[in-house]
Amino acid sequence: MIYNGDCREILKTIETETINCCITSPPYYRLRDYGEDKQIGLENTPEKYIEQLADVFDEIKRVLKADGTLWLNIGDSYAGSGKGGANYPDNAMYYKQGTNTGSLTEKGIRPYRSEVIKPKDMIGIPWMLAFELRRRGWYLRQDIIWSKPNPMPESVKDRCTKSHEYIFLLSKSDHYYFDAEAIAEPVADSTLRRLNQNIDGQNGSFAYGKTNGNMKAVASRYGGKKYTEHKEDFFRTKSGKMYEYRAKRNKRDVWTVSTKAYKGAHFATFPEDLIEPCVLAGCPKAGIIIDPFAGTSTTGVVCKRYGREFIGIEINKEYCTMGIDRMKNIQMKMELR
Repeated sequence: MIYNGDCREILKTIETETINCCITSPPYYRLRDYGEDKQIGLENTPEKYIEQLADVFDEIKRVLKADGTLWLNIGDSYAGSGKGGANYPDNAMYYKQGTNTGSLTEKGIRPYRSEVIKPKDMIGIPWMLAFELRRRGWYLRQDIIWSKPNPMPESVKDRCTKSHEYIFLLSKSDHYYFDAEAIAEPVADSTLRRLNQNIDGQNGSFAYGKTNGNMKAVASRYGGKKYTEHKEDFFRTKSGKMYEYRAKRNKRDVWTVSTKAYKGAHFATFPEDLIEPCVLAGCPKAGIIIDPFAGTSTTGVVCKRYGREFIGIEINKEYCTMGIDRMKNIQMKMELR
């Protein structure tokens, strides 16, 4: 389901504690003009922008179930340097969100400047928002790094090209739904090689003060037998404690995902590969995921693919139409299978 309108109003119509998870990417501060009078993102100060977003997430917190989570992608902004520039619709339709191309300039959106934040300063928007949400009662559980192997080129000569953004994992309660197994990663080949060592056949090396023989690699549960021959879990000993080992490991907090353009003209979209682990870990099957800044509903497309219900809210009617078309297309592809 996709609603066209201001999320601050539509969220008020949703019942308390009925949603499992929220996955969203709000409009970045003073980087894009989406052509809507009530849009968030063009506030006069960063503090006002953070306040507007935090008010939205107050409502998200209300509609989430007690074990609900919020996966929040947010990029930073620089104070304007007066280069480039573009107005709506080019500004919203043809530049990727999270870059400085065509943003914060006198030709398009006016740059934010103050006595504290100088031209060329990074404002620090992601952490300003994260800390405000924590102040309002959210549990700030993790900062996940979205690493982009194909970032938008930048012509800057006095800093590095930006190639990452943040995804903050926040929870409504201290105990919450999180399916770590659903997003577990394969164990590295180097780990398998280490675990497949023939411990008994090793000569080992001298260790000063060790009285029971040479130092060897820690033996696996199988005493040198190949791990790959076994399906069950295995263990190693460390500091007298037993640790469970599996064929997979917990997903790390740096996610390398390429950006992808959307042919429908709205470039400020999530890559689907970025959303998949959020959906799988953050919401049980048949649960409900909400995105109050739905854009072209990439979150909805991933929800459809993995059997989750979706509620999207988008202020721009054209983006709603694109989102509906994408949802129909994914439904048709699934039916053809």
